[in-house]
Amino acid sequence: MKNSAKPRPLSIRDEREVVSLRDLSARVGSDPLLVQASNGNTSIKLDGILWIKASGKLLAHAMQEEMLVPLELAEVKASIQNGAEIASPYASKDELRPSIETAMHAILRHRVVIHVHSINAIAWAIRLDGPDQLKERLAGLYWRWIPYAASGMPLAREIEKAVASAPETDVLILGNHGLVVCGQDCQTAEKLLCEVERRLAITPRRFPKPDTTVLAMIARFSRWQFPDIASLHALGTDAVSRKILKGGVLYPCQAIFLGQTMPLLPPAVVISKSSERFNGNDGTPAFVAVERSGVMLNEKMTSAERATLIGLAQVTQRTEESAQLRYLNREEVTDVLSKGAHGYKEVVVMEEKSSGEIKKLDRERKTVYHRNACVS
Repeated sequence: MKNSAKPRPLSIRDEREVVSLRDLSARVGSDPLLVQASNGNTSIKLDGILWIKASGKLLAHAMQEEMLVPLELAEVKASIQNGAEIASPYASKDELRPSIETAMHAILRHRVVIHVHSINAIAWAIRLDGPDQLKERLAGLYWRWIPYAASGMPLAREIEKAVASAPETDVLILGNHGLVVCGQDCQTAEKLLCEVERRLAITPRRFPKPDTTVLAMIARFSRWQFPDIASLHALGTDAVSRKILKGGVLYPCQAIFLGQTMPLLPPAVVISKSSERFNGNDGTPAFVAVERSGVMLNEKMTSAERATLIGLAQVTQRTEESAQLRYLNREEVTDVLSKGAHGYKEVVVMEEKSSGEIKKLDRERKTVYHRNACVS
């Protein structure tokens, strides 16, 4: 891409639309059933410029800090055509980098694009029968199922093929990934998002209460804490959730922030070898699930890891025991974890360290969605 000093000045009307996108982004990013940590991204196309969320930034902070990267849309499309890297011609080396999903936003014809890691959508997107299950739920909408593809150019090309014969498509269910909705303006896109969420909504399964006696043995070690989110205990106490997690990695963020294998231990191991496993060495996991007992968190767990774990618990609670699931295979997980394919974990950690508001945000996100919220 050729360099420019700065993007063209926005008209008053376009400036209002950018503010509208930031306002929408903050609302969407404040709902943990739609967005966890820094995942999800939004964009708007104005006068040949694609304004898109920066990598590692939190949508929930959209009204508090700069998070949109301006890109020449024609140059982005040329980069996609040539298989070249997409970068902002306006940003210096120390400034914002465009989202890994920039190519996806660019190839979609709509002015406004919202991509979220909807808990309800993912619960359908990990099922082998997902497309068939959603036919009735999404009847009447212009939607397409996109089989799993790695983020970035591979996903964009799959979407491009899918919508080539159906340009009216404005809802995309991304296999093992999430949800995309589009509109000609922020209000239309948000209204569609709420409608899709309403149709995809699944009531979470009840789960047994935690065994605090066993968990207290872990709590004796200073770095371990009881979760302040009760639903996390389902990963240990709910037999269906345990079975699902033993199967492997369900979606990329699980591998990126929580690892390839679930730290799931039987109670006997906790009792007999707790001093070896929970003494706080560098290899200690960010969390541990104890079968039939519950979950404990390491105090060094990052906000991104915590948000991802909460999301994972919500997904498993919405997944039926009888459902046949599609897990990411070894090659796909390796691709996700490679820096070339998905290297934003370090960016997220840096963002956490530089922002003292992250922990406060985590507490606020327990109350789901505020003004103009989607009810699911």
